[in-house]
Amino acid sequence: MNISYNWLKKYILLTIDPEETAKKLTSLGLEVGTFETVQTIKGGLEGLVVAQVVECIDHPDSDHLHITKVDTGDGNLLQVVCGAPNCRAGLKTIFAQVGTKLYEGDKEFVIKKSKIRGVESFGMLCAEDEIGIGKSHDGIIELPKDTKLGTSAKKYYNIEDDTLIEVDITPNRADAISHFGVARDLAAGLGIKLIKPSVAAFSVDNHDFPIEVTVENHEACPRYCGLSMTGINVKESPDWLKHKLISIGQRPINNVVDVTNFILQELGQPLHAFDGDKIKGNHIFVKTLPNKTQFKTLDEVTREISDNDLMICNTEEGMCIAGVFGGADSGVTEKSKRIFIESAYFNPIWVRKTARRHSLNTDASFRYERGCDPNITIYALKRAALLIKEVAGGQVSSDIIDIYPNPIKDFKVELKYEKLNNLIGKEIPKDTVKSILSGLEMKIDNETEDCLSLSVPPYRVDVQRDVDVIEDILRVYGYNNILPGSDLKSSISYSTTPDSNALQNRVAKQLTGAGFSEILNNSLTKISYYNSLNSYPAENAVKIMNPLGSDLSVMRQTLLFGGLESIAYNRNRRRTNLKLYEFGTCYHYHPEKAGSEEELAAYSEEPHLGIWLSGCSHEPIWTDGERKLTFFDLKAHVINILTRLGIASNSYLTTKTEIDIYSQAIKFETCGGKTLVTLGIISPKLLKAFDIDTEVYFADMEWNQILKQVKNNKTSYKDLPKSPEVKRDLALLLDKNIDFEQIENIAFETERKLLKRVVLFDVYEGKNIEECKKSYAVNFTIQDPEKTLEDKQIDRIMQNLIKAFTEKLGAVIR
Repeated sequence: MNISYNWLKKYILLTIDPEETAKKLTSLGLEVGTFETVQTIKGGLEGLVVAQVVECIDHPDSDHLHITKVDTGDGNLLQVVCGAPNCRAGLKTIFAQVGTKLYEGDKEFVIKKSKIRGVESFGMLCAEDEIGIGKSHDGIIELPKDTKLGTSAKKYYNIEDDTLIEVDITPNRADAISHFGVARDLAAGLGIKLIKPSVAAFSVDNHDFPIEVTVENHEACPRYCGLSMTGINVKESPDWLKHKLISIGQRPINNVVDVTNFILQELGQPLHAFDGDKIKGNHIFVKTLPNKTQFKTLDEVTREISDNDLMICNTEEGMCIAGVFGGADSGVTEKSKRIFIESAYFNPIWVRKTARRHSLNTDASFRYERGCDPNITIYALKRAALLIKEVAGGQVSSDIIDIYPNPIKDFKVELKYEKLNNLIGKEIPKDTVKSILSGLEMKIDNETEDCLSLSVPPYRVDVQRDVDVIEDILRVYGYNNILPGSDLKSSISYSTTPDSNALQNRVAKQLTGAGFSEILNNSLTKISYYNSLNSYPAENAVKIMNPLGSDLSVMRQTLLFGGLESIAYNRNRRRTNLKLYEFGTCYHYHPEKAGSEEELAAYSEEPHLGIWLSGCSHEPIWTDGERKLTFFDLKAHVINILTRLGIASNSYLTTKTEIDIYSQAIKFETCGGKTLVTLGIISPKLLKAFDIDTEVYFADMEWNQILKQVKNNKTSYKDLPKSPEVKRDLALLLDKNIDFEQIENIAFETERKLLKRVVLFDVYEGKNIEECKKSYAVNFTIQDPEKTLEDKQIDRIMQNLIKAFTEKLGAVIR
């Protein structure tokens, strides 16, 4: 939000410069992004002074030019050639001296000594538009006769350079989305008085234009206020008002609309001015309209209104989307003579939903969504009426309407000094605490030696508990004023639940060390990805109500498609060897739970780890050619991760599975049937949709289930074996449907003590072997750590293994 330093000074007597002000705001929790000096008029009227035309004669070689003598008050007369029709002796005007820079839009031109039709000219007499104070070019500026010569134009027009302070307002600080709100924090932080503009002069002039108001939906509109004005002269705003808005980047429109925008920026209260002649029936209804009602907004776009959108209507039609956007036909124009000013408090939730529904983000909706002050509406109306009378004339022609059936009460908070001092770590004097609370407009209802009973105004939506009050006291008191104590106090916590973030970091380091790159994809994705899938049906996708486009219309159900997009993107840029991983959340909608009493029961989200392999393990080098990555590379990485997390291979089961996103896949499941990991080869049909012409291997690790299985690994050490290991090979002829894991499991079940490793080093299918068979060449490592094995021990172990393979797998030893 842009804050004008000069504007702030209207509400507090600032004695610190803009830079110190920015630092103070940051220390108060209103972080300043940038601040810069700005000019309300480009060039700041530098080099322009009040001068008098002492002599004016016609130019001998022109029918419209004049040769003048100009006095700037320094005793020297300057000769200036001027073509203005109103140029005459005795006229006081604005004079641009030689060297002065003037601007026409972004163009800069410098006043120079020149010859015009043979006559030297030492400056220029200026029209309004030439120096940027108005639009008139009918003649040079005419100033009152008593204007002092030599006065700078900057001083005469009261033009001040300003400093624009960009404050990053956090969503919880709705109270600070205005100049007055920022000034209130500064006043509390600096311990100075806050000056609130007076509205004591407000009065009702007549009752010539009464408007009736009916609020049909008090939930959506808890408070509605308004008043009528007549005899309005809508025109361009005076300089002071235009300069105020321009200084913060606002575009002036007309004097009435500019006043409503001024109040918005000053107080944070949105106002809306209606053309009184467009309020048919002189009756306003605050209500909803039938679904799909057509309504044209200020931007000339016709929108379909939902029956959940609150509207401001007359007796026949809608005039404004409440709290969001005005209508194209009901606003104030130069023809308006009667107006109705609205000042309301709309329900933040209603406004937020309506704004999102129509993809609108206005200054008014921005404030209403965060929570305005329901008790400032009358004050804002009076302030606006007085300003409109000042800049547009007119009279207040109705009593103030105030429909407020259920007043929003202050938040009641009990603050104990003991808790305050314990949390802050310092005993703050009670008088200081009370002074800070007073500066923040928190009233003390009751006070005891140990406790304060407080009333917190409703505009402080972020302060509803004692700890919130303590936070406010601390930020105003100053974090830098809390010195660290000499005693270090700490507590040791112990949790049996694994730290998910720590484990993610551990796995991320492991994968990165193995040559993987981490990716981060958007949680929003295409619905078309899920249209033909049984594993992730489209009806289970969480749909976005107001998507930015069809490519971002649903929340992802799986990490797979983001990874495939990344692979396709990289392959199109000739980076074909890819090892990727991503930690991310997946989202699901469960239609069968839609009728539940709990609003969000039908929705779920779970963290996942996705791993992708594609291409070759490494680029070819002279000592080693390239090797294509395989499913077994992926499986090895997954097992390594599980092992690193203390999940031993005997604690989960491996089963084949059929899922439509894979052409072949397996699952690692717990003994209770919970899936830990699904991994496999992505189906060619899916790959074709992404224009990927090579195999992709994908593992989907269900992080919550993995966390439940995590065990802390203790690092232990043992002596190296004293005796040598013995290796033996077997060639086993087996049915094709038998995989190596079965061989490995049977081997370790048969010889638990001395068998150390089982390694598959060859698989053969083809010539001289039946079509339904394959041959595994397996190496067995046997070792006794304490003594050398004898041949009869080795033979006995191998015979036991052969027997087990024959009986349990039907193996034939080749």
